[in-house]
Formats: sequence, C-alpha cells, structure tokens
Amino acid sequence: MAGKSNTSEAKKAEAQTSLAFESAMTELEQIVADMEAGKLSLEDSLAAYKRGAELLSFCRSKLEDAQQQVSVLENGVLKDFSANSEAGQG
Repeated sequence: MAGKSNTSEAKKAEAQTSLAFESAMTELEQIVADMEAGKLSLEDSLAAYKRGAELLSFCRSKLEDAQQQVSVLENGVLKDFSANSEAGQG
C-alpha cells in the first residue's frame, strides 16, 4: 500500500508545481503590466524587478524540467509512436 501512497503524493506534488508555475506566470505578467503602465515608484519598481527576476528564474527552471521530461519520453515511449506514424504515411 505504500506504493499507492507514494504515487498519490507524487501526483499532488506535481499538481502543486503546476499551480505554482501558473501562479508565478500570472504574478510575473502583472508585474510587467504594472511596470509598463508606469504605476510604480522607483523603489517599488526596483522591488518589482527583483521579484520578477526571481519569478523568471523559477519559471525557467520549471520549463527546463518539463523539457527534460519530454526529452526522456521522446527517447522512449514517443519514439515508437513516431515510427508507427511514419510507417503509416509511407
């Protein structure tokens, strides 16, 4: 039963990561919009820039992780799918 618990926990962690990514993107978009609109003082602009840089780093990291996972899939499961698709077209 421990395997099921670990799988469930992994799915929850993955969902939280996805939500965290989406939240980070939303916050980053809002920061950019506020800065472009000139709504912020100099001090607030600097703080927003710092926060934006942190969010950007976080999002890039998550995207790199996702890209790595896709690469792993392409080298395994998806490679067979592409071979079957090409065979059907020829």
